[in-house]
Amino acid sequence: MQRKEPVVLLVVEDDRAMRSLLCDELYGLGARIVEAGDGDEALQMVMDAPPDLILTDLRMPAGGLDHVLRLRTFAPHCPIIVMTAFGDATTKETALKCGAAAYFDKPVRMADLKATVKQLLGNHKGTSESQADR
Repeated sequence: MQRKEPVVLLVVEDDRAMRSLLCDELYGLGARIVEAGDGDEALQMVMDAPPDLILTDLRMPAGGLDHVLRLRTFAPHCPIIVMTAFGDATTKETALKCGAAAYFDKPVRMADLKATVKQLLGNHKGTSESQADR
């Protein structure tokens, strides 16, 4: 079954260079990419038109674990991938409990990130091509 419109990925990152890099890397997946520079902008975008997947930094203006909880409230079925350069095992565990589907420490290995995005979009859209978890 072909989907008429591309899936929408929301990339939330306050560092403009990192956001640009992420968008460039994810562009090849065939999704429509929308960008937000902080947690408040992301939340407004999610309330206006929920994306198919959210990729978000954790440490940024209006960010943090509360940000993940807010996103989860307004997009309960949307996979959320969290990235941070300031995390540890506790941060990862808490982010996953707050509703993140995946967690990455920065610097992010792009191949791993792309594979996770593909897997989550496949699972989210109900395709039968689900990959085993690592």
